[in-house]
Amino acid sequence: MNCPHGGMVNGIPSFPKVLLGGQVALTAADQWMVAGCAFTVPPGKPQPCIKVVWLGPATKVLLGGKPAVLALSSGLCQSPEQAPQGPPLVASSQVKVTGL
Repeated sequence: MNCPHGGMVNGIPSFPKVLLGGQVALTAADQWMVAGCAFTVPPGKPQPCIKVVWLGPATKVLLGGKPAVLALSSGLCQSPEQAPQGPPLVASSQVKVTGL
């Protein structure tokens, strides 16, 4: 996942008991940090994306009581001043999950 300006988005999992395709599943409540965003606004003020907040997480799929981030979830990258910077760009995702 990347911010709209090319920065790399990394989720910091808080519930490592659930794996999807061998990777820890992430929730909307986890920290989603952005690194390497070089976005600036005129007259050259740095305004990089630093985090992602999820506006439409799952309502029925919970991981440890926290809403999962689904393909239909909408996220928003934010600057240090919490200015909206646009949606994150998702390169790939887990498309099917089977529960026991």
